[in-house]
Amino acid sequence: MVSVSRFLVFDTSTDTLSVAVGAGGLVAAPLAQYSGVGGAQASATLIPQIQTLLAQVGWRLNELDAIVFGRGPGAFTGVRTACAVAQGLAFAARPEGLPVLPLDTLWAVAEAARAALAASGQAMPQTIAAVLDARMDEVYAATYRLQDQTLMAQDAPRLCRPEDLHLAVPPVTGTVLAGNAAAVYGERFDPALRALPQVQALPTATALLRLAPEALARGLAVTAAEAQPLYVRDKVAQTTAEREAIKLAQAMGGA
Repeated sequence: MVSVSRFLVFDTSTDTLSVAVGAGGLVAAPLAQYSGVGGAQASATLIPQIQTLLAQVGWRLNELDAIVFGRGPGAFTGVRTACAVAQGLAFAARPEGLPVLPLDTLWAVAEAARAALAASGQAMPQTIAAVLDARMDEVYAATYRLQDQTLMAQDAPRLCRPEDLHLAVPPVTGTVLAGNAAAVYGERFDPALRALPQVQALPTATALLRLAPEALARGLAVTAAEAQPLYVRDKVAQTTAEREAIKLAQAMGGA
């Protein structure tokens, strides 16, 4: 009998809260998913939504193969809340802790764009440039090359002004610009970037779920204690919302 992986996945790096459970992979759809208002509300709604989805599919925490979260870059409070909840749930699930997969949000953006293009029947690009609005007049960016439906990072996520954005690989035929930054800063991009086809995309739990089996096979899982957010921009102090999220995760583990 073939064993099917069980993943719990969530992303709170943007203004949208996204949660999903399922086996992952490029073909399998989530068994259950949720998308709603994130931002400041994410810390209050994330754990209840996790509990709801797990109950919906009849899974318990200790039956999961891994907990997956969008580690950033993104909103400070969001990525730190996601990391804290992933750690709390992983420790609560088993004495030795569950494996945790902290995945880059820009990788998820590139995957969301790839899936959207595939669903529309369009030709697959050679390269996907994932660019997100980082607020404060800056963008987060990373470039991915598509090889047999596998997205390979060409550079590390970085932070820059829109005018200073240059791709790790020069724009070529088959390159698309994915994310939400073009809608905000497009007129300030280099003309070569403005000329690229654009795909509106955000990091979502469903995109992370599709990436999870590959990430697990690559050995990207860490222990709960080792899981860390990816900030790119300098840290800020822990917020009240983050402290509340940690308490909720701890309370769920003791229930």
